[in-house]
Amino acid sequence: MAAKPDFVPDRIVLLPDNIANQIAAGEVIQRPASAVKELLENAVDAGATEIKLVINDAGKSLLQVIDNGSGMSETDARMCFERHATSKIKNIEDLFHIKTMGFRGEALASIAAVAQVELKTKRAEDPTGVYIEVENSVVRKQEPVAAPTGTSIAMKNLFFNVPARRNFLKSNAAEMRHIVDEFTRVAMSFPEILFTLTSNGQQLFHLEAGSLKQRIVQLLGNNYNARLVTVKEETDYMNIYGFAGKPETAKKTRGDQYFFVNNRFIKSAYLNHAVMNAYQEMIPSDNFPMYVLFIDLDPAVVDVNVHPTKQEIKFEDEKIVYAFVQAAVKHALAQFSVTPTLDFELDASIQQLSSIQQPFTEERKTAASAGSIFKGFTQKNQAHFIEKGDKNELKHWKDFYQPESGKPKVENGEPAVEHTTSSTISQHSAFANEAELTQLLNTYITLPSSNGFLLIHQQAAHERVLYEQLKAAGKDKPVATQHSMFPATLELVPADTALLQELMPDLQQLGYLIEPFGKNTFVIQGTPADVEPGNEKHVIDILLEQYKHFNPEAKFSKREKLVRSLARQQSIKTGVRLTEREMRQLVHDLFSCEQPNITADGTPTYLEFKQDQLERMFGK
Repeated sequence: MAAKPDFVPDRIVLLPDNIANQIAAGEVIQRPASAVKELLENAVDAGATEIKLVINDAGKSLLQVIDNGSGMSETDARMCFERHATSKIKNIEDLFHIKTMGFRGEALASIAAVAQVELKTKRAEDPTGVYIEVENSVVRKQEPVAAPTGTSIAMKNLFFNVPARRNFLKSNAAEMRHIVDEFTRVAMSFPEILFTLTSNGQQLFHLEAGSLKQRIVQLLGNNYNARLVTVKEETDYMNIYGFAGKPETAKKTRGDQYFFVNNRFIKSAYLNHAVMNAYQEMIPSDNFPMYVLFIDLDPAVVDVNVHPTKQEIKFEDEKIVYAFVQAAVKHALAQFSVTPTLDFELDASIQQLSSIQQPFTEERKTAASAGSIFKGFTQKNQAHFIEKGDKNELKHWKDFYQPESGKPKVENGEPAVEHTTSSTISQHSAFANEAELTQLLNTYITLPSSNGFLLIHQQAAHERVLYEQLKAAGKDKPVATQHSMFPATLELVPADTALLQELMPDLQQLGYLIEPFGKNTFVIQGTPADVEPGNEKHVIDILLEQYKHFNPEAKFSKREKLVRSLARQQSIKTGVRLTEREMRQLVHDLFSCEQPNITADGTPTYLEFKQDQLERMFGK
């Protein structure tokens, strides 16, 4: 029998502080933008009236926040880098009554674990400030320093000691976009504070202290200046204030939508649904309104700790909050006389109908006024009256759809709406026999099949065609660019500037030649041939909106999201009348696709109706 070993070592050990901090940092600091959020919120909590954010290399080489807040003592400056260090929580009850922003206990410890940090801070009552250098969770230097009142924290060489994490960072343009998003959210929350953002020596934002409306326009663009309605309601339970965009500002994508609870930015599909309900019948169902709304209520009835980023929260009574938000927005829209309007698109062919072209004679007027429908609308107590008639008068209802010997029916000496019933149905039958195509409602194309017909959705079909064409262009040679005789100048808000810079290489492969032209300005030198001249700026604007608000849960590559966005944006929209030649080309292109039956996101491009199915629908 083999002898047992004399010594079995223990397996469980305590992690060194620097390793434990790096693990904690994985939750807190996922990318430079995570540190931006933490440091900006700490500066706000310090009572600063001016906050400067300085970025180099999209935060990878330098991310610095400078504020004129209260500053820290020497002891606090050293303690703030320890794990679980916080000035906001003394006991467990404090956790449920937090009204400040940066209360995460391990934020600065996490930053110091994955970057080289330099801290300068001074209180107003202290003659000198303190300077501290921390690297890999270890204090390398601490000394007195001359400094203005406030705090400066510089985070250098992010993930220098975790190469695998650094390799997962995206391009500078992509990381910069995330930084701008976090900066925008904090700056929107506190319009009374001056914020600046400088990237690689160029100032992207200079936001003077002012009103909330001024801050919204500064961040989201001047086009909202005269298109906002004020939302403000107060109750004992909660208050809501902010602005909502007028219906004409609604976009096909999610657009600019911001919710803040106790000044903290949150994401809530539930509350977004409440706002969408308030806009019901004011905007198309596939459009999204703009809003910046702040909800203030007792922190005790809100749980902000359900998600590590604090962006998802839980209300004690969600139904009350939902109803309040919906009512407040609806009231604001009504108060400012923003009422729904009906927009009828009149088909040009209607103008050619005999009922429109022929005069309304006295004989016709007499015949019309003698009918039961006219009486029902003009005489009292007729609203619910049903006129008795021959029980067999509906017996031959099928004759309405089946013309006899090709002759139209005659009622009261006039053709019985031949253009919309018998004649039209007969023409459809003839088209099917001759394999012709018909457009319905300027949206659908009917294509006869061997045992029925296909109903093709023109926009979905064209989206599939464009998707496969653009997908192929990304693999093979670039799409041909048509240079503009008069290049269009495009001016964007800084957030969209960062996004466009990220997309420019891929856009060039897809036929868009765009060049930077100074701060937040670009020149569109060329576009694909199918983009109408004069429409270039609109195309890019819509593309950026669609790309920005792509479903974040869909783990697609940048190129895939771009191709899908372009295909959706450039496809023929519903309501567009097509010629016979255009319909033929579209149907030919669709059935030349590798997967013609659905769009890239799974929407059907056509439905097939077979004879036996149609007969069952009619009870046969």
